[in-house]
Amino acid sequence: MRDVAEHAGVSVRTVSNVVSGYPHVSPATRARVQRSLDELGYRMDYLARGLRSGRTGFVALAVPFLAEPYFAELAQAVVKAAARRGVTVLIESTGGDSEVERRILAGGLTNVADGVLLSALTVPPEAAAVQPDFPLVLLGEHGVGDRLPRVGIDNVAAARTVVEHLLDQGCRRIVALGRNGSENGRQRTEGYRQALAAARVRPVNWLVVPVDDWTRKQGYDAVRRLLDGSGPLPDAVFAFNDALAIGALRALDASGVRVPGEVAVASIDDVQEAAYAHPPLTSIAPDLDVIAERALTLLEEQAASQDAGPAGSAPDAAPFRLVVRESSLRAPNAPNVPSGREASPRLASAGEGGQ
Repeated sequence: MRDVAEHAGVSVRTVSNVVSGYPHVSPATRARVQRSLDELGYRMDYLARGLRSGRTGFVALAVPFLAEPYFAELAQAVVKAAARRGVTVLIESTGGDSEVERRILAGGLTNVADGVLLSALTVPPEAAAVQPDFPLVLLGEHGVGDRLPRVGIDNVAAARTVVEHLLDQGCRRIVALGRNGSENGRQRTEGYRQALAAARVRPVNWLVVPVDDWTRKQGYDAVRRLLDGSGPLPDAVFAFNDALAIGALRALDASGVRVPGEVAVASIDDVQEAAYAHPPLTSIAPDLDVIAERALTLLEEQAASQDAGPAGSAPDAAPFRLVVRESSLRAPNAPNVPSGREASPRLASAGEGGQ
């Protein structure tokens, strides 16, 4: 900074103000200092700044799987939002491992970051019983009550919106693909059931299809098993995320089932791949930019407060919209074509509710 100050003909304090983004510097002075910064190739020494200020200038983002498109796109939104704040994002992949998620909740990333954004899959409610003493925001829905701040879409409302759309297309035998032990899975199942109840459509146990995780392979395998069974052909698949839906589309195509003529498909996430699936996939699009901005704002507020860690609050629900594409658009009043299957007594005799 002394070199830059001498080059620009200003004080070291002025250089520090420009580098730190302090607003009360005249435009002419800021431009002169910036020219010197550029000419001398100045780079911030973040380690030295951290030792002096107690801040690193980094935030950590922990997601389950970077290979899954939704989490990759979420990470990109966080990186962009952080860059506008002059903050660098360190990205950690947890693999959905509950022990890794527990360690992060216990402060496992605070040695390298000023705050943590955590998208957890499996961490149980009791893991968050001890209040963290560092800035922390959860992304998505988790079974931790209101003890920790969260940002995400309303999963129940999103699922209900998808199923209402399928009902509007004349579908009645709608598969819910994705039930598992997660809070996301529970909430999306609840939204599915709420939409059926409002339309006075009886829920059927075998149409709620469990999976181990939300991947293309799990979607493909689950739908192939369903199609190989003895039950009647469903007329729609509501997949709990796009990866499951894309696997389902491949299984339907491999079995010679027409989409959407025989089976409509819709899901949640609207990753970029959805628009290029065959056929293009109807999906709920969460506003990832809003999620990233709100989460980082909550981290900043925690860092600026006098409290040691995050205060509990109601979940911050980000907006979403239904993007309708070819995969769910059935012709008006189109009958369900049975593809050679006979109607099965399995449907008529299945009990209501239950999972």
